[in-house]
This record gives sequence, C-alpha cells and structure tokens, in this order.
Amino acid sequence: MSSPTVLRRRLGGELGKLRSLRDLSAKDVAAALGWSASKLSRIESGLVSLQERDAAKLLAHYGITSPDEVKQFLKLTRQSRQQGWWHAYGDALPDWFRAYVGFESDATKIVTYQCELVPGLLQTESYARHVIRAMKPMESAEDVERRVAFRMERQQIFERSDPPQFWAVIGEAVIRRPIGDGPTMAAQLEHLAAMAHERPNITIQVLPFSAGAHAAMGASFSLLSFSDIPGSVAYSEATTSSIYTERPSEVARHEDTFLRLMASAVQPEKSISWLKKVAEEYRA
Repeated sequence: MSSPTVLRRRLGGELGKLRSLRDLSAKDVAAALGWSASKLSRIESGLVSLQERDAAKLLAHYGITSPDEVKQFLKLTRQSRQQGWWHAYGDALPDWFRAYVGFESDATKIVTYQCELVPGLLQTESYARHVIRAMKPMESAEDVERRVAFRMERQQIFERSDPPQFWAVIGEAVIRRPIGDGPTMAAQLEHLAAMAHERPNITIQVLPFSAGAHAAMGASFSLLSFSDIPGSVAYSEATTSSIYTERPSEVARHEDTFLRLMASAVQPEKSISWLKKVAEEYRA
C-alpha cells in the first residue's frame, strides 16, 4: 500500500485527467462547485485530503455515473485520507512538511542538493540534535528529542528490501561548518563516507568552493520520483514554508540544474576520500 500522500497525488492526477478530457478549466470547475480555484489546484496536486462528498461532486460534474467507477474513486479517496506513520509525531513536524515525508516514504529515487546541511536522511543523531537545537532555540529538550527521533525514523527507508536510489550533492560549506564539537562532525562525515561506500543505492558528491558560481547558488532542493506514478516532484523549503511543483517544465529545470551540479562536483569516489580526510581533521 502506498502512503496517503502518494495516494492523494494519484487521486488528484486522475481527477485532473477527467477535467482535461472534458476541456474544462480549473477556474470554471471550481466556480461551478462553489470552491476557490486554489482548492481544486491543491486537490489535483495531491497536497490536501479530499472529502468523499467533494469527490462525489467532482465525479458528478464530470459525468461519471458508472457505479463501479464511482466506487473505485471513492475507495481511493478513503485510502488517501488514512494517516501515515509520521502522524504519531504530531507537532514534531510542521504541516507543510507532512506532504514531503509522504512523498519520501514512497519515492524510488531521490536526488538532492544541500548547500548548508547534511541531508536529513543521512544525519547522525548527534548532528541532528545540534541542528534542531540551533534552529529551534525555544523548544523544550523533550520536543527536540521528538524531532530527532522523527528524523531517525525517516531514515528507515534505507532499511527496506527495496530502498530508494539516493544521490546527494552537498556544498563544501556542509563539511566545513562545524556543527557541534569535533567528534560530532567527525562521526557525521565518517557516516556519510560509509553510507556512500557500503550502499550501492547511495551516492554523495561534494561541490567544492573552487567550483565558483554554479547552477544552484544558495538554493537547496530535492527531486522525488516514483515507480507507479509518472513524473517527479520538485521540493524546496524555507524557514516556515515549502514549495512543491510537478509542472513538467519546472521539474525539467530542476533536473537540468542537478545534472550541472553533478558535473561541477567532485566525483563520488574522490568525494568519499575527501569526507574521510576532513573527518580526520575534526578528530585531530
């Protein structure tokens, strides 16, 4: 069973196809149902849950009357409203990040560029704790630990029998900026090197300062792909919000940017050696 987030995206995609086949604009459909255009857009993008009564309204508007077809759509609607494992963490993750975790849980391929931090899926517990404390200085120790536990549980996707392909390009600032003490940074960089060396599904490249200006100046992002849903999702975040896009032209721009970053970064094997070398410097 796919995660509720991916099921919502599948449902939204099917509803969007029904609208397109009838040559209807999102604005006109939303107006006919008394909705805002943004509501319909978020439904078709899979970013919000859909009530069964609203699904029924859409199906009726599109002329879907076959009992079997209506039943299948409503079943998918119910499945898409189920809670994912991450809901158990409550306020430990913001609402705008929940959709990403759902996508991440079902992705078969994830590529990411990070200019400031080690990707969350590769952070050690100690490194994550220092990062969260710095970014959430007013949080209680208990809340910090819940966020750390949540981040560690996300990493379980690498323990599946079919883990996602994961390719990360990280800026040199990520390995040069000391997070916590020397042993914390050394352990984190050793962990990165080990994951990239021991796991064939994980690749890490370091983008050196000497590369100069590059295709993603100061803009971290991720691209997620799935086996059972065509197209990819591009994701980027700010301090209190995030942006998702699956528009083909925008996804293509992110893909091209990542290819350029790969070309500018140190090759994987040399990146592993570099990570080990810098780890030794932190140990010293």
